[in-house]
Parts: sequence; C-alpha cells; structure tokens
Amino acid sequence: MSTAILRHTRVTLAMIKFEHTLFALPFALLGALLAARGWPSGRVLFWILVAMVGARSAAMAFNRLVDRQYDGANPRTRNRALPAGLVSVRFVKMFIVISAAVFFLAAAMLNRMTLLLSPIALASILLYSYAKRVTSYTHLFIGWCLALAPSGAWIAVRGSFSPWTVPLWLSVAVMTWTAGFDIIYSCQDVEFDRRAGLHSFPRKWGIARALWIARGLHGLTFISLLVVVVAAELYGLGIVGLVLAGGLLIRQHLLVKPDDLSRVNEAFFTVNAYLSLVLLVTLGGDVLLRSGGVGLSIVSIM
Repeated sequence: MSTAILRHTRVTLAMIKFEHTLFALPFALLGALLAARGWPSGRVLFWILVAMVGARSAAMAFNRLVDRQYDGANPRTRNRALPAGLVSVRFVKMFIVISAAVFFLAAAMLNRMTLLLSPIALASILLYSYAKRVTSYTHLFIGWCLALAPSGAWIAVRGSFSPWTVPLWLSVAVMTWTAGFDIIYSCQDVEFDRRAGLHSFPRKWGIARALWIARGLHGLTFISLLVVVVAAELYGLGIVGLVLAGGLLIRQHLLVKPDDLSRVNEAFFTVNAYLSLVLLVTLGGDVLLRSGGVGLSIVSIM
C-alpha cells in the first residue's frame, strides 16, 4: 500500500470520527447478548463488529461527501478534510464503496435475514445525509439509523425479530436517545442553518423549546430502558445501569443552556460515550451473570 493511500486513509478515518463508532457499537453488542441470553458465538460477534464498522464508515464518509459544500461554508466545519482539500473526492467515494461492500459481506456471513434487510439498513443511513435539506425531523431520522444497531444484532443472533419486546424497546431507547442528543448538538448551527436553508428543531422552534423537546425524548429513553430491564428481568446490575443512565441523561441537560452552548461537545461526546458503555457493562453484565457466561469466560481465560 502506497504512502499516499495510507495518508488518505488516516485522514478519512479522522474525518468520519471513526472512534465515535463507540456510540452505536455497545448497543449492537448489548442486543446480541440479550438475544443470545449470554455470549453469542465468537463468529457471530466478529461479523456483527465488521458490519457495524462497515456501515458506519460508509454512512459517515457519504455524509461528509454530500455535505462538503455546506461544511466549507460553515465556520465550525470549514476545516474538515474534504472542504480543506486534505483528501480527494475520488478517494472518499472509493472508501464508501469498499465500506459498503464490507457491510454486505458481513451481513451475508451472518444469516439470510440480515442479508435481505441489509439494503434497507444501508439505504436508511445514507439517506440521512439528505434529511436536513427537506425536514426538521432529521433528528428522528438519525435516531432511526442508530436504532437499527440493536435490532440488527438481535436478528444476527436469532435469524428473526421475535420475540419482539426487548429488541423493539431497546431500539426505541436508542432512537430517542440519539434524536435528543442530536438536537442538542444542532443548537450550535442555528444561524448557519437559517442562512443555508437547512432544517432542524432548533431552527424551527428556537433553542429553548428544542432543548425541552430533547429532554422529553430522553425521558422516553429512560422509560424504554426501564421496559427493557423489566422484560429481560435484569433486576441486578440492570437496575444499577438504569439509575446510572438516568443520571447521565440529566447530566447532559445540565451542561447545556439556551444562552450557553459552550459545553455542547462535553454533553455530546463525553456523556453519551459513557452512557452507551455503562449500559453495555451493566445490562450486558446482568445477562452474563444470569447465564453463567462471566464465570465460564473467567475459567476459559485461566
């Protein structure tokens, strides 16, 4: 591999914030643990991971590609790789095709149902890039995209969506959580969105009302997680995770005020990364403890 390709790859991975795969990946893993009621096979976990990385990489690179003119005009984003000329459009297109191919390969390696549904999943996460040009409900659209992760992992393990209670409510939790924090993040760009003709809740209803909508969505997140805990009977670590998640959701809203958005990045990146990991460790840990999977893992390691 040439030095130029390596450099473009590094720039592209930085551009799509590859490390933020942490937002959705814990929920995919949690969906897999809940579906298997313990550890899924190593093969299934591997291909779920590959599918997540491929899908998110394709989606984020596509978003940066189609938004490059908007990013170049926005003072907050004009230094991103594409508008700054740090990587070529041609290379990003190639990166998208390869990432999508990796996603389809992983879906095919899981089971027939994941392969059949993979075009719908990929179309959803690519079309999100155009949502803010036509609707203020773009936040719910991105919520839908991330909500595919736990449901997709459930189907990857079981080959179907049934029984539907746990995966449905876990997906609702992810959807409302994502939509809520996306509203918070979009508060930074209200003035630019007005000038560029882009749509968002903060632009439509103002920052103060939009933040109240985000709080309402995160209230639904907590209720949905409660349903998951009850339906899956996670009354040990699951309760701990529920309490911690509620605290982190509250913390996120205490950091952001209509007249002070200086801590949006902390609310968006740091708190949300903690929340997804906390839920994976606690709810997933509860599943493993109930199945005896933790003990088996320790024995196998020793």
